[in-house]
Amino acid sequence: MKYAYEDLSDDQFERLIVILCQRLLGISVQGFAKGPDGGRDAKFVGTAELFPSRSEPWKGTTIIQAKHTNGYNRNFSEPDFYSQTNKTSVLGEEIPRIKKLRSKEQLDHYMLFSNRRLAGNAESEIRAYIAKECGIPQESICLCGVEQLELWLKTFPNVPRIAELDPIDSPLIISPDDLSEIIQALARQKDNLISVADAPPVPRVSYDRKNEINRMSVEYAKELRKKYLKETAEIRTFLAAPENLDLLSMYESVVEEFQLKIIAKRKDYQAFDDVMEHLFDLLFARDPILRQHGHKRLTRLMLFYMYWNCDIGAIDDVETD
Repeated sequence: MKYAYEDLSDDQFERLIVILCQRLLGISVQGFAKGPDGGRDAKFVGTAELFPSRSEPWKGTTIIQAKHTNGYNRNFSEPDFYSQTNKTSVLGEEIPRIKKLRSKEQLDHYMLFSNRRLAGNAESEIRAYIAKECGIPQESICLCGVEQLELWLKTFPNVPRIAELDPIDSPLIISPDDLSEIIQALARQKDNLISVADAPPVPRVSYDRKNEINRMSVEYAKELRKKYLKETAEIRTFLAAPENLDLLSMYESVVEEFQLKIIAKRKDYQAFDDVMEHLFDLLFARDPILRQHGHKRLTRLMLFYMYWNCDIGAIDDVETD
């Protein structure tokens, strides 16, 4: 089973890694704790049970780090994670800490887990870089990306259950894939929809009442209405076009996912303004297409349409405008 690691919180991912390492190294793996320099490490002291093998296990002190990202399709080779010149990259900031532990003889072996993809050539390059910078033998360094993580979780299928990975406990995080395809298609067809841009939107429910139910602030709701209301007719025409039946199906799938996630996590947000802005931030952070200059506005327009059309957010039996 593949797990949506991006949808986990940092704490959930760390808990998963600790329990997995208890299987690989031993039950005495100590969980992640914040150190004096702000870093968070887990630790195992002793002889490993299974890693790298039963016949030649690691012995001594193993330091474990987990680097979680909410981004989609990220990899170890991206400069924000690994760069030999960028000292503010994830590894660039960790190297001094690893060197310090090594110099104090508090580290014999090093394991780094991340929910990023790790290609074979990148694994060799990064492992050699850590070994050179920190004075650790390459055979005492383990880098684990999503590919290896999946293999280990198949070997130890009870680990996620013990880690209590319940989607209800996950943060409000959604998949941008289908929405990205819809936005690209909308951008391509938008010129053909200009003729309906001035058509008044079909009234659904009282906008003021809907905002009241969802605790959306008056100022935020007014700004959304001013910027996007007239264009909801374009979206309706776009989704209703016979040639866009597949896109309509994608749209229905997207709003179902968004609405269920919002219902599950609504209590975490004081106002629906926060929900909308959180969705925007996640979509732009997780999909390079959506954060393109021309697509960012279309993404905001599409989410407003979802809200205006009562596809997301709470509603009740109210009169229409």
